Amino acid sequence: MSRDQLIQQARHELDSGALAATLARRVAWRTESDLGADATEASRAALQGYLSEEMSPVLQALGFEVQILPNPVPGAGPFLLARRIEDPAAPTVLTYGHGDVVNGQTPQWRAGLDPWQLNVEGDRWYGRGTADNKGQHSINLSALAHTLQARQQRLGYNLTVLLEMGEEAGSPGLAEFCQQHREALRADLFLASDGPRVHAERPTLFLGSRGAINFSLQVQPRPRAYHSGNWGGVLSNPGTRVSHAVASLIGPQGEMRVAALRPPAPPERLRQALHDLPVGGGSDDPDLSPGWGEPGLTPAERLVGWNTLEVLGLGAGSAVRPINAIPASAVAHCQLRFVVGTDWRNAEKHLREHLDAHGFTDVRLEMGMSCAATRLALDNPWIDWALASMQASTGKPVSLLPNLAGSLPNDIFSEGLGLPTLWVPHSYPACAQHAPNEHLLASVAREGLALMAGLFWDLGEPGAPWRAGALAQATA
Repeated sequence: MSRDQLIQQARHELDSGALAATLARRVAWRTESDLGADATEASRAALQGYLSEEMSPVLQALGFEVQILPNPVPGAGPFLLARRIEDPAAPTVLTYGHGDVVNGQTPQWRAGLDPWQLNVEGDRWYGRGTADNKGQHSINLSALAHTLQARQQRLGYNLTVLLEMGEEAGSPGLAEFCQQHREALRADLFLASDGPRVHAERPTLFLGSRGAINFSLQVQPRPRAYHSGNWGGVLSNPGTRVSHAVASLIGPQGEMRVAALRPPAPPERLRQALHDLPVGGGSDDPDLSPGWGEPGLTPAERLVGWNTLEVLGLGAGSAVRPINAIPASAVAHCQLRFVVGTDWRNAEKHLREHLDAHGFTDVRLEMGMSCAATRLALDNPWIDWALASMQASTGKPVSLLPNLAGSLPNDIFSEGLGLPTLWVPHSYPACAQHAPNEHLLASVAREGLALMAGLFWDLGEPGAPWRAGALAQATA
């Protein structure tokens, strides 16, 4: 079978209805991992069952040896580790996905939709996990099955699959698991799918992700509220203090004011990669805010090549039914998204020093979750190889995204395991992941099948840069 015939067969997976049937079965698993104290025995069992009952038989049928392994973090979701070894001396690809999803939010879905049932409406396939991430790893494994068939069950390289069941809860235990099983996860290339394309019509390759740090600013000068008429003007207002503390961090047009947490200027190679990158413009995308963000940068540079500070939540008193009282406390929940080169490990120190220098010694700083920024070096030979393969499969130009604007646990693979990382997303920005009415576009899924079949095929061809210097490259 030729490469072109393989691409046609892979697309037929969608045209025949086979992919929809597979995804309908997987969406029905209520694999919510972010329930916290609301988790039940049934929800915990679903995380285990998705791996043991749904995914293990599929991978075993493709020639993988499969293990379901516990999480090093007590109570966190299990892992699936599957290995398909054709030759111990051959190179190895590591691929990854997650079978867990965010909570269903059933009451908020549009009438006629159910998060645990695949509903097809034209190009849109609705259901929790269709975009993040059940649909994406289903596309990849379907493309792999067709490639194996086309290659008479010989890829020419080894393949390892890692599935986790806690990504939506912050991937607890993933780093520890990868270190514990470092030998079994040893590979030469990381290739996976998550996150969105830059646009539904633009096949996309991204090489890492921005990092993220969540933190809160809190003020509580006294244990209870006091009447604003009797005490206004002589008691400090926590809402006012927190608002001004936020304004010291973020300017009125969204520009960062914490000098120590600003990134280095985008390098010229990065600016070239972002030159024609579209931001927004889709039918469901919001209109961009003119003049918002760092001055002197394009929208793509602000989104992908720069740092942003965002307010995620702001509270003081009762916003729903305010009363005539100075509130007892106020809080602002904030997030820093940052690129490679940011001094993020000292973020707490930099924030504290900035607040103190601006007179906000009364503002308590509480740090939350964090993950590192990553980006494969832009001269890595795997990049041009992947772009050429993807263009050959679709006949379309491919957008190169040096790093995803959002965040993924990519540092565990790029830094922890030392791998060059390639991500080929099969979703799009308006997919409503994490929200009601999450959906996958069938047109993007069909193209994703072709993209991944082409990549799996080309990895077995002589032109793959297994020994052309890519393995020695470190992440930027």
